Amino acid sequence: MDGLMSSIKNILTAKTLKTQSTQPMNKTSKIIQIGMPLLLVIALFGQTTPALAQLAVSSVQPSTVVNITDVNLVITGAEFQDGASVVLQGLGALSTTFISSTVLNAELPAGASPGVYTVTVVNPDTTSASLDNAITILEPTATLEPATPTATQVASTTRPLIVVDTYSASEDTIYAGQEFNLQIRLKNVGEDTALNLVATFTPGDFVPRKSGGVQAISEIDPDEKKKITQALTASPDLTNKKIGALVMQVSYMDRDGTSYTETFNLSLPVISYGSGVAATSTPTPTSPASNRPQLVITAYGTDVPVLQPGFRFQLHLQVNNLGNMDAKRVSMILGGGSSTGGSVDGTPEAGGISGASGDFGDFAPVDSSNVQFLGDMAVGAEFETHATLIVNAATEPGAYPLKITFAYSDEKGKFYNDDQVVTLLVYTTPKVDVNFYRQPDPVFAGQPGLLPLQVVNLGRKSSVLGNMKVTAEGAQFSNNVILIGALDIGGYYTLDTTVTPDQPGPLTLLITIDYTDDFNQQQIISRTLTLNVEEMIMPESGPGGGGFEGGEFMPPPVQETFMQKLWRFIKGLIGLDSGAPAPGPGEFPPGEFPPGEMPPPVESIPGSGPKG
Repeated sequence: MDGLMSSIKNILTAKTLKTQSTQPMNKTSKIIQIGMPLLLVIALFGQTTPALAQLAVSSVQPSTVVNITDVNLVITGAEFQDGASVVLQGLGALSTTFISSTVLNAELPAGASPGVYTVTVVNPDTTSASLDNAITILEPTATLEPATPTATQVASTTRPLIVVDTYSASEDTIYAGQEFNLQIRLKNVGEDTALNLVATFTPGDFVPRKSGGVQAISEIDPDEKKKITQALTASPDLTNKKIGALVMQVSYMDRDGTSYTETFNLSLPVISYGSGVAATSTPTPTSPASNRPQLVITAYGTDVPVLQPGFRFQLHLQVNNLGNMDAKRVSMILGGGSSTGGSVDGTPEAGGISGASGDFGDFAPVDSSNVQFLGDMAVGAEFETHATLIVNAATEPGAYPLKITFAYSDEKGKFYNDDQVVTLLVYTTPKVDVNFYRQPDPVFAGQPGLLPLQVVNLGRKSSVLGNMKVTAEGAQFSNNVILIGALDIGGYYTLDTTVTPDQPGPLTLLITIDYTDDFNQQQIISRTLTLNVEEMIMPESGPGGGGFEGGEFMPPPVQETFMQKLWRFIKGLIGLDSGAPAPGPGEFPPGEFPPGEMPPPVESIPGSGPKG
């Protein structure tokens, strides 16, 4: 410091002597004589003052945006402080979120003026750093006329761009060894659809569970948001940390097959595991996360194969304890719920289980409440239970999740609430009646007969039906297939089919109607009807000279005149045939038989008449 002051003194002395020797001192010379040494002193002291921090801005992602939607900017750099602000030159300060000393998030509002902007980060201690030409804001309809944009700028306006919109943990407090679910909502802020998204979680402060740390989304359209849920376990190394970091890498491609990769650093607050627990002289090295029961539904089903609105059914569940500790006092809560705790020794208190806040809009318990006590479950034990439920009459067809909570404690009296979901499918099948619309006429074996069939819609809404078909074993049909189509409430559709049975006896008719169900699958409605087939009647000669078997029918005699009778008498005297003449075709007396029911003519048998 003494050497520095001596140098400044010599400079001032030399400057003064030079001024006195060259010209008389005027007012301007006095200002220069006083000001220049002062500026020199300030410059020298400013160069020797050490910088408190090397604040820097290295990148802004995305670097090119379109001003039609809000965009989440990720600013990376060094020495960021909590409370730092991101400023766009010409636009002002943005809403800024402090992530870490190297990462800031800023919200760029929609409608920002197009242009190229410099990004400046200002810390609470007034230090600042800038990055020139850090972000380019484009209009929705970018053209190639202004400023001849480069190929990279044009491509960036039409590419997909995935950012993290929000993320949160399922647990309010996270400690070392804690199991929880992390929900992340991704958003496509680009102008093209992102295809085949794969999110990979790198183990570190948090270890992925169940999915192997990989989540996939088929596609995200522009400005669309989709959520993924990853099961995680906090690492035991977080015992003395307050913040845990999780790295998520998202890879995807556009419609042209171009691949993109984004890396996100997610941070979650944690607390010390086991705070307040008395220390032991021989701590076990076993991870706390593995020392607990774990109840999992490994299989489930219903006694009714097709669930429909208004149906009662039994839900069968197979539960396994896949943990390495026994589960004590297990309670199953349909619809979701929780255990609010217990007494000091771990025994549940009255009212300690809450199950009234579940969702029962589609499925409601009957015959018992939604809370069932299952008892204790040892490690590796398998338990089968069931519950009776009813489908709400107003439930529309679809796939519905049913939340189930298992509330229990471990051997040390610590309580757990494990939430799981099963999916139940609800259908609405057409309610139709298939029968004869009138009593069918007698049907004979070997002869064609008419079957007057009809289908009636008995449901509470119209149905769209396909082909109606009639078949049977031991019979031939004609006109036995017809397309029905839309059938209104109470509407009917008829089918007159012709059947020719092979033999007499009961004939079982199978009527099938195909349709497409609510899940776009082909289904068939089947009904059976029983028809009695009678013995076929064969015309035969009777013992009295013509007619059917057994003498059931005798044709009436032909009306003769007196001369005809006399002539037959004379023929009998000379040994000729004197029998009564048989009636020929069309010779029946008028009005004797109804039209259409006249029996077939019977020829006379020679020599059957009386002999003279």
